[in-house]
Amino acid sequence: MKNMSSDEDVPAASKPSHLIGKKENIIKARRVVKSIGGRDVLVIYHQGHFYAIDARCYHSGGPLQEGDIEDFDGRTCIVCPWHKYKITLAEGEGLYQAVDPTVKPLKPTWCSKGIKQRIHTVTESNGDLFLTLNDCAGAVDSDIYQTEKYRDTFLKKGVKKTN
Repeated sequence: MKNMSSDEDVPAASKPSHLIGKKENIIKARRVVKSIGGRDVLVIYHQGHFYAIDARCYHSGGPLQEGDIEDFDGRTCIVCPWHKYKITLAEGEGLYQAVDPTVKPLKPTWCSKGIKQRIHTVTESNGDLFLTLNDCAGAVDSDIYQTEKYRDTFLKKGVKKTN
């Protein structure tokens, strides 16, 4: 089984994996949202790599499946369509631009907010793709949008999940 993203705390083989589809179908679709183990996960195929990330933005629950994928400072990110928050696909790190006013000339630089979006592991076996959820004990900001309370509120407001 080939590991296509990382979850460093526990080897993927020791956690349950879930079939998400045929590799060729995910490549064609480019993005799919799957409900796995009570989480809505966005699986993305981009430039030869598979990524899996919580489907709603950590900031305000925006639908990341509708976001653009762009590189910022050499890091591949998804941009939330609601408020333009930038999230690295490989780590789930929130990025922002800052300027140090004491350094002239002023030059914006990309900085990290830390891990904000939970990422998951995608593996391949015999043309099938599997997802292993990242269930590390520490809380990640995107976790709040995976609760039943939020889902009930989210759906009642008329915003629909795609799947």
